[in-house]
Amino acid sequence: MAGMDTSPHGPLAPASADPADYLAADDVIDHGHPAIRALAAELRRDTAEETARATFEYVRDEISHSFDAGEWSCAYRASDVLAHRNAICHGKSHLLAALLRAQGIPAGLCYQKLEVLHGLNAVYWPETGQWVRLDARGNNHGADGRFATVPAEERLAWANDPDKDQYHYPTVYPATPPVLLAGLAEAKVGTEGYGYLPSEL
Repeated sequence: MAGMDTSPHGPLAPASADPADYLAADDVIDHGHPAIRALAAELRRDTAEETARATFEYVRDEISHSFDAGEWSCAYRASDVLAHRNAICHGKSHLLAALLRAQGIPAGLCYQKLEVLHGLNAVYWPETGQWVRLDARGNNHGADGRFATVPAEERLAWANDPDKDQYHYPTVYPATPPVLLAGLAEAKVGTEGYGYLPSEL
């Protein structure tokens, strides 16, 4: 039987050895923005675990996925996602990372190879020294992402289909990879679909 330190989706390792990189702000994970800071303060709870759960559930349930809403904002900068309250998975993962980092909780970006590149998050828990995946895509159309604090309990939006060469990448990125960022910048507001996304990293 697998231990609590074993993820059903494979191991994770940070791309950067500097923990500060997973608390940093940049042009996409812009957690210095006043709206991000204000919402982070509203979501703060008594413990880091309770805060992370409330933040994850807020992004999962209160920020619409563009496909579900039938409204394609093309927002991917965290503060823009919050303003539009609508984004694809990558925008939602940027917002979750920004809100967690604003709380002092180390958070990074993870990816899953589906038909196109799917974006999710990982949170670092200092008490155990483990990264744990979270997928705030939104639980519609069969998706079923849940909160977890140990790798063995990771429950993500979509299961891999090995027959379609689907898998999880093992890296936790502190910032959006350039190939993905270039694709996100090509999206057109109001245009359905994911044709601008890379199929893999």
